[in-house]
Amino acid sequence: MTATLPGERLALRIGELVPGAIEAVIHDDVYIVPALIGQVCSRIREDEELDFAMLRSLDAVDFVDHFELRYALLSIARNHQATLKIRLWGRDDIVALSVTFVWEGANLQERELYDLFGVEFEGHPNMKRVLLWEGFPGHPLRKDFP
Repeated sequence: MTATLPGERLALRIGELVPGAIEAVIHDDVYIVPALIGQVCSRIREDEELDFAMLRSLDAVDFVDHFELRYALLSIARNHQATLKIRLWGRDDIVALSVTFVWEGANLQERELYDLFGVEFEGHPNMKRVLLWEGFPGHPLRKDFP
């Protein structure tokens, strides 16, 4: 069975790899400063202790006053998993940094979040809709979608 890394242990290691990157730790979830998510993801993939070679999923939650992005990570070699999160405040022009340079599998998942929630990913190689047609009015998984 795959073990879940305790949030405090993961946060401690991330803090060593990228000082100042930790925003909060809640249970096993580690909240990262949004501007540092790309650097953190790159470092935890390369780190021998963590070895997060796989982004299992990237999803979002609309909390009315902010969006939360959830990065579910897996290390097959180490047989452990973890969850990183970032908070994006506001409702308009929501932008996060792309992690496609770390995991190519983020490509389609970031496009899906753009399509359904309106979260744009800075540095994404092809930021356009993937499920709905160009010109579709709005983003259907947002709480303010009519």
